[in-house]
Amino acid sequence: MARALLVLAFGLVLGGIVHIVSVLSLPLFAERDAFARLSAIAEPNTVTLLDDPGPAGAVLPASDPAFVSAVCLYDLAEGPMKLVLPTTPDYTSVSFYTRSGLAFYAINDRAAGRQVIELDLMNARQKAELPDNDEVTAADQLIVESPTDEGIVLMRALVGEPSARDLVRQRMAAARCEVSGG
Repeated sequence: MARALLVLAFGLVLGGIVHIVSVLSLPLFAERDAFARLSAIAEPNTVTLLDDPGPAGAVLPASDPAFVSAVCLYDLAEGPMKLVLPTTPDYTSVSFYTRSGLAFYAINDRAAGRQVIELDLMNARQKAELPDNDEVTAADQLIVESPTDEGIVLMRALVGEPSARDLVRQRMAAARCEVSGG
């Protein structure tokens, strides 16, 4: 009887380990992940305004219809990227993800404290190559270091009033994400 319980316990533990490993490795084998879906509609290093979610669905799952969203698929192989996003009256945020979907940085208009969220995105090598300049402080230039050369920048703006949706879409369309000179 004790031996049967030991075998049963071992089987349950082994089954649990297999289950956890398979669930955690599933995103690595997904063919239609967020990067793949967005690559079909967006070019690298350009801002693409996403369609509002509707009854047929959205490009990204669980999209909130109260937000206007835009994406930039970044590729740092050509150099650092400059992101400029005008803020909106209610709330504006920027989130950075690796190609595999790992979030590594986020900022909103309140934290930026400006009318425009402006930052530089670069990998570790590009950041190390920056010249030391004592006159430029962290408040003057926001630098985000990406752990990978490719990824997603998700920009979202809250639409406080339905009548303001067109204005918010115009502000999001004015965003820029492009390879910078340095």
